[in-house]
Amino acid sequence: RTIGDRIGEAKASGNLGNTLKILGQFDEAVVCCQRHLDISREQGDKVGEARALYNIGNVYHAKGKHLSWNTAQDPVYLPQEVKDTLQKASEYYERNLSLVKELGDRAAQGRAYGNLGNTQYLLGNFSEAIAFHKERLAIAKEFGDKAAERRAYSNLGNAHIFLGRFDISAEYYKKTLQLSRQLKDQAVEAQACYSLGNTCTLLQDYEKAIEYHLRHLVIAQELGDR
Repeated sequence: RTIGDRIGEAKASGNLGNTLKILGQFDEAVVCCQRHLDISREQGDKVGEARALYNIGNVYHAKGKHLSWNTAQDPVYLPQEVKDTLQKASEYYERNLSLVKELGDRAAQGRAYGNLGNTQYLLGNFSEAIAFHKERLAIAKEFGDKAAERRAYSNLGNAHIFLGRFDISAEYYKKTLQLSRQLKDQAVEAQACYSLGNTCTLLQDYEKAIEYHLRHLVIAQELGDR
């Protein structure tokens, strides 16, 4: 501010906003991220504007998750405050998405799709969540981003469960399992086995369910995860 560097002030405001978000000070975080947005627009900095929109989405997303932890986990009974907060997150992600499309930034589009999928999932809009996660998956494959691909499969599996499509969920979870082994991520492998065990139980394939739950147990013991 002293040297009149507006872009620097915008970036610093954005960083402050992200830090306040991590500290759980969501309302203060929004104020800082909004300043980042306002200055970026004033300076005609489209990249900064896109970042600020994404960051504000992140703050509302984190606030929505934080609020929902204190209530029942059933999306049908989400308190209005949680719904409104997640809806705001979704709106900012949408605005970010249209701007990064304009900028031709595919990687940023991938992040926006993933977060839109997650917010719609939390809102109980499972069909919308699936559409966004499929877009996320396509971009992850485009970039050869195996970790993002793995997350997309996992999220797609979760959303299909709520629509009662257990067989489709099982296919996505199997892909999650395959990738977690490729990535040598044992904790994620255990989670995938757990999800597959539960899905096989829903499909009444109890032999397979036992197999997956035993594998989950073995990894949990190996990791010393009580």
